[in-house]
Amino acid sequence: MEKTYDPHKIEQHWYKIWEESGYFAPSGKGEPYCIMIPPPNVTGSLHMGHAFQDTIMDALIRYHRMRGYNTLWQPGTDHAGIATQMVVERLLEREGKTRHDLGREKFLEKVWEWKAHSGGTITRQLRRLGASVDWSRERFTMDEGLSRAVREVFVRLYEEGLIYRGKRLVNWDPVLHTAVSDLEVISEEEKGHLWHIRYPLADGSGHLVVATTRPETMLGDVAVAVHPEDERYRHLIGKTVRLPLTDREIPVIADEYVDPEFGTGCVKITPAHDFNDYEVGKRHGLPQINIFTPDARLNDNAPPSYRGLDRFEARRKIVADLEKLGLLEKVEDHVLKVPRGDRSGAVIEPYLTDQWFVKAGPLAEEALRVVKEGQIRFIPENWTKTYYQWLENIEDWCISRQIWWGHRIPAWYDADGNIYVGRSEAEVRDKHGLGDRPLKQDEDVLDTWFSSALWPFSTLGWPDRTPELETFYPTSVLVTGFDIIFFWVARMVMMGQKFMGDVPFRDVYIHGLVRDAHGQKMSKSKGNVLDPLDLIDGIDLESLVKKRTAGLMQPQMARQIEQQTRKEFPSGIPSYGADALRFTFAALATTGRDIRFDLGRIEGYRNFCNKLWNAARYVFMNTENQDLEGEAEPTPVDRWIRSRFQQALETVIESIEGYRFDLAAQATYEFLWDEYCDWYLELAKVSLAEGTPAQQRATRQTLIEVLEAFLRLAHPIIPFITEEIWQKAKDIAGIDGDTIMLQPFPLPDSGRRDAAAEGEVAWLQQFILGIRRIRGEMNITPSKPLPVILQDGSTDDRERVERWRPYLERFARVESVRWLEAGETPPEAAISLVDELKILIPLAGLIDKEAELQRLAKEIARIEKELPRVAGKLKNPKFVEKAPAEVVEKERQKLAELEGQLAQLKAQQDRIAAL
Repeated sequence: MEKTYDPHKIEQHWYKIWEESGYFAPSGKGEPYCIMIPPPNVTGSLHMGHAFQDTIMDALIRYHRMRGYNTLWQPGTDHAGIATQMVVERLLEREGKTRHDLGREKFLEKVWEWKAHSGGTITRQLRRLGASVDWSRERFTMDEGLSRAVREVFVRLYEEGLIYRGKRLVNWDPVLHTAVSDLEVISEEEKGHLWHIRYPLADGSGHLVVATTRPETMLGDVAVAVHPEDERYRHLIGKTVRLPLTDREIPVIADEYVDPEFGTGCVKITPAHDFNDYEVGKRHGLPQINIFTPDARLNDNAPPSYRGLDRFEARRKIVADLEKLGLLEKVEDHVLKVPRGDRSGAVIEPYLTDQWFVKAGPLAEEALRVVKEGQIRFIPENWTKTYYQWLENIEDWCISRQIWWGHRIPAWYDADGNIYVGRSEAEVRDKHGLGDRPLKQDEDVLDTWFSSALWPFSTLGWPDRTPELETFYPTSVLVTGFDIIFFWVARMVMMGQKFMGDVPFRDVYIHGLVRDAHGQKMSKSKGNVLDPLDLIDGIDLESLVKKRTAGLMQPQMARQIEQQTRKEFPSGIPSYGADALRFTFAALATTGRDIRFDLGRIEGYRNFCNKLWNAARYVFMNTENQDLEGEAEPTPVDRWIRSRFQQALETVIESIEGYRFDLAAQATYEFLWDEYCDWYLELAKVSLAEGTPAQQRATRQTLIEVLEAFLRLAHPIIPFITEEIWQKAKDIAGIDGDTIMLQPFPLPDSGRRDAAAEGEVAWLQQFILGIRRIRGEMNITPSKPLPVILQDGSTDDRERVERWRPYLERFARVESVRWLEAGETPPEAAISLVDELKILIPLAGLIDKEAELQRLAKEIARIEKELPRVAGKLKNPKFVEKAPAEVVEKERQKLAELEGQLAQLKAQQDRIAAL
């Protein structure tokens, strides 16, 4: 092994071997265990959320593969309809062209060309992370097999009356000219206004004042609503008002949707341009008047003077005209949530249009039942409520999109507008006897989420009954974020129940959002995005600045982010390697909580990898070409480390199977660092140097056997370094095999638990640590041998002192040990306890009393100076109320630490002064 751990030298080397050797493919033996990767967008690149959830999935797959399961981790990417089309359209813009210049067929050829050359970024990055997916089965949602499944599902649902075409209100992007899903709409608070407009009563008896944030939509008003219990307006219910700027009269209606406390308590009802109003309109049988064109200009349903105006131009003109007519009562500043398309940035318009819909209600009933019956389990369980709430209030699903890239809707129209649905045009003609009658296929494509809803079974070959489908469906677990419980998780359950007659997965592990160290969401505009590949491979400062400021339109924001980056990463980001990043993610994976990613943690786990590397080198030096065969006599220390390994193993298995990766990582870390390295490797030196040949042999066996078993234990989380070390460990341990990833995961053996050995070594550790603590407190150099006096010990203590004397002399630097005689007065000494046993270190002559008192006085003075500053901050209401919560908490922790340190120093000062 190399002297220094260098992840770059081993990680890509081993991944290439794993993939080329076909180790990721199902073994064909054992109980099936399958995970479907949430298909990332083909346009995307690996971000921290991907890296986190892929680490979790890979740990599960590697663990179950080693446990002998027939494992499949199914990879693939999503065609990402709108996102991909926009990428290619931007490329065409550089050539001065639009997709319409090329036509549909040629444009789609361009998209496929782009996908072939540039669409594999994220799959290359997954390899860098160590994802052991079966690449031989990689799928793409536009592959022919998956496209066939999409057509089959569409046709069957249509034939059952569960898919229909109708005019309904949808989220409409006026720039992209397409309906979009709720997930593609980002609503953020923006400063706006609340306009108070007078609507005159038709009988001339007065007016109502309506407050609105969107005065341009008033031209599509069909009613004014008030709360039925609102005393101010009850006498007006049933009357009509004249709609300003039009020649229409509209009724005053009563509906409990109205909040009497908001605005004036009178709400304009525009069913064609507001989702809540749409529901009110349905309840009252109101007409729907669409006043916008697809690009959000006023159409012919608006008065002539407004036709053709952009909606925001129309807003300005309408407000000005109302003011001229004396109908604008007042304008208030108002903060409101504005929905914008996540791709175009345009304000999304609720828009009444003909679209294809899925009747979601009947499908939702089954999806609810299987979770309530326990066929699917959410982890953490509280996300079940979120799932229920959405399905119990589900609306029909708009599945059509007005773009070209995607699964084209398998519907054809004749000249009379009749609709024919089928798997192909030939099938439609044959089924309906249409002969040579001209037919035109629907121009729309399906929502991307429609094809991804079929992912658990379409990737396995459905509608054919393939061996893979029979083996791996239902899959074992879905690992995903909370934000797509509605859009993906629930819909996969619906489709799985409908077309497979069974749930698509047994467990749903919901993970939190990866945030920065301060709890802020990572975003380009905040300049706090971390690229997983930069953490793995490192990046210099100038490249990092360039990456973080690229594409920012506002120079001031770019300068601010540059300054922030230079301050936070003065030397760029060093290379930590994939294993350190993976261990960090596992250690942070508390169930359901958002993850605060701190570079200090990944640095700590890079040190952990170094510790493992150096420990392995030490073990190999003491075991390679050494006598490992023959009679062996394990020492209590050997028995202790084997017993402690069993405890760690039980914890790791229980934690992985319970989706507590944080606890699995903690147990892994603590065993290697605290027990194997800090204690066992040190204590074993005694038997290696002074033990009998049988004891030396047993210690060598223990060194290599526990290391080799630990490598298998840690492999699911840190696969690269464990593979590299195992290749040498297996030869020394006499193990056959080409790769650690196909070795059996170690299993607990109760016969190796040794309470007696654990008790012995625990006593030894307390004794040694007690003396080390006294050294630290009294500032006694570690190399100075100390006389020890023992008091009040039991017979067992006396025997243990003799039994462990070589270890006490070596690791506690004990010069001499004597027991206090009966009736003897103990000297002034520092005391440590091991249960009833008192360990006394006489202080006379060990320390320079005056020098130590001066040192303590100086340290006490420093803390007493610091304390008022920290305490004063926390007493300042402005700081406590305005500073971020994490900053305030940090100051509180600092205050507690200072107070604790001060108390300890003063107690120590008193003890020394009394000498």
